[in-house]
Amino acid sequence: MDKIATYIEKKAAWKVELEKLRSVVLSCNLDETIKWGAPVYMSEGKNIVGLSAFKNYVGLWFFQGGTLKDTHQVLINAQEGKTQAMRQWRFNTLDEINSDLIKKYIKEALENQRTGNIIKPKRNTKPLLMHPILKKELDKNKDFATQFESLNMSKKREYAAHISSAKREATQLARLQKIIPMVLNGVGLHDKYKNC
Repeated sequence: MDKIATYIEKKAAWKVELEKLRSVVLSCNLDETIKWGAPVYMSEGKNIVGLSAFKNYVGLWFFQGGTLKDTHQVLINAQEGKTQAMRQWRFNTLDEINSDLIKKYIKEALENQRTGNIIKPKRNTKPLLMHPILKKELDKNKDFATQFESLNMSKKREYAAHISSAKREATQLARLQKIIPMVLNGVGLHDKYKNC
């Protein structure tokens, strides 16, 4: 059984709806894969739409849904004020799945991707705030400091926030001891969760 079929089997309450959505999306000649534990459909290496099932609905995630005209007002921003590009289309019943309309939205999404009509993520330009405990370790441990500096800014921010978010000094020190080997190996704090 392939990974997509396994995903659908695990979401038994929505099996029929997921199978229908999958067949509609596949009819648009997209490449199918699993990312973040769910089916994702791509074109030329770019994420176009994802398939998901939750307790009360199944949905399509348009990675660049913010660029779609949405003439039928079916898309929602699941994290208003936070998410710029991604939009979700929710279905509560099999009857709500309109294959022709879904294909139109996918066709528009593909055209937008092809022409470069995309929303680029906003980069965090704030300075890196370093907790004194992390700063002290960087000052005294040259190998750690060298490897930390070689990390990209998002990984540096993850580590700094991980230590700063602990309230007690004992927890901060324990977290520092945990991250030292990770930094020395060039691993990000959350790398094991990425590219599932």
